[in-house]
Amino acid sequence: MIGPIIRVGGIAAIVLLGGFLLPACQEPAADPVLTASQAPPPPPPQPELAVSRDRQVTHFGELPGHGGIPYYSRASASLLRHTFVEEGADYDPDLNAGGERMLFCSTRHTPNPDLYIKGVLGTAVTQLTSDPSSDIHPQFSPDGTRVAFASNRAANWDIWIVGIDGQQPVQVTQGPADEVHPSWSPDGQRLVFCSLSPGGGQWELWVADAKAGATKRFIGYGVFPEWSPVDNLIVYQRARERGSRWFSIWTLELLDGEPRYPTEIVFSADFAAIAPTWSSDGSRIAFCAVASTPPPDADYATSEDTSDVWIVNIDGTGRVRLTDGHSRNFGPVWSPQGRVFFTSTRSGHENVWSIMPPTLPQAISAPSGSLTRHWEEGPPVPNEETTVDMPG
Repeated sequence: MIGPIIRVGGIAAIVLLGGFLLPACQEPAADPVLTASQAPPPPPPQPELAVSRDRQVTHFGELPGHGGIPYYSRASASLLRHTFVEEGADYDPDLNAGGERMLFCSTRHTPNPDLYIKGVLGTAVTQLTSDPSSDIHPQFSPDGTRVAFASNRAANWDIWIVGIDGQQPVQVTQGPADEVHPSWSPDGQRLVFCSLSPGGGQWELWVADAKAGATKRFIGYGVFPEWSPVDNLIVYQRARERGSRWFSIWTLELLDGEPRYPTEIVFSADFAAIAPTWSSDGSRIAFCAVASTPPPDADYATSEDTSDVWIVNIDGTGRVRLTDGHSRNFGPVWSPQGRVFFTSTRSGHENVWSIMPPTLPQAISAPSGSLTRHWEEGPPVPNEETTVDMPG
C-alpha cells in the first residue's frame, strides 16, 4: 500500500430558482398543440454499447512503434472468488507451498485485523491470531509450519513469527522503528522486511534471522520486499527522487549477504508500480499499478478508486494486465499452480479473488521499458457477477 487514503466529502448546495411559487387561484397554462412541422426532432442515435465492440482491451504500457498490451477478459481467464465477507474486509492473501491453504488478514469480526487460514476450495475459516492490536502482512514459511507477520502489539510495528496453531508468538524485531512486510528466504532461515525509523525520511530494507531478538542487517532503500522462492533475488518497490516520485519495481541480489546489482524492472512517470510478488519458479513478477487518473470510461471512478494487477517477466518483457480497471485490485500473490490471488473491491467489499494468467504467444508479448499514459478506448469486461464464483 502507498499509505492511508483520506476521503473528504464535498458539500452539495441545492438552489431553487424562480417559478416555484404560483398564486393559488391561477390556472396553469394549457399545453400548446404541436403540428407535425412543429414536432421536436427525434432524439440523436444512442452511442454504441461497449460490449458490442472488440473484447480485447489495451490499458497502458504502449511504446512508439510497438503494439498494445493485451488484456484478456475475465470470461476467458477463469476468475474465481475465494472469500465472501460483507462486513469488514479480507485482504493480504498468501498461499502455502502446496497451494491448498490460504492465509489472509481480515476485519470480519473486529475493527483491527487478525490473521485467518482457510482451504482455497473450502468454506471453513480458522482464526490464527486474536490480539486486540492489528496483525498484517502475513506470509507462510517455506515449510508451511510458521507464519511471519507485522503487528503493533508492542506499541509500534514489529516483525513476529507464530506457528500455524497460533501458539507462542515470537517477536523478531524490536525498537522504535516501524518494521513491516516480512518475507522468508527460500531456506526459511532469514527474513527480509522494510523499516522506517522515527524521523526517517525513507523506508529501508533489512535482513534478519528468523528468530527472537535477531540482529538485522541493512541492504538498501525501498519498501514491501519479497524474497525469491528459488534464489537470493529480492524484489521491492522504490520511489524515484525526482519528478512524480512514483514507485517503480526493482530487484537486487544478495551475494554473501551483500546487496548487488539493483535493477529497475517496471517504471513510469504516470503510474505507481507497487506490491511486487514472485511466481513460484521465480521467472515472473506480479504487481499493482495505480494510476493518477482513472480511464475515460470509468465515469464514476476517482484516482483512489482504481488500481490493477499486472504480471511481467523478470527481464521486464511480457507485461499483461489481469484485471479490468473498474475497481481496486491490489496485493497480488502467486499460487504454486500459477494462479494470481489478489484483493478486489469488485463485489462492493474487499474480498480475495484469483485469476489464471493467459498463456500468450511471444509475438504479442509487450516490450520492456516504461509504462506510459495511453488510455485506448475499449469495452469494459462483462459484469463481474456473471462469472462462475468459487463456492463459499
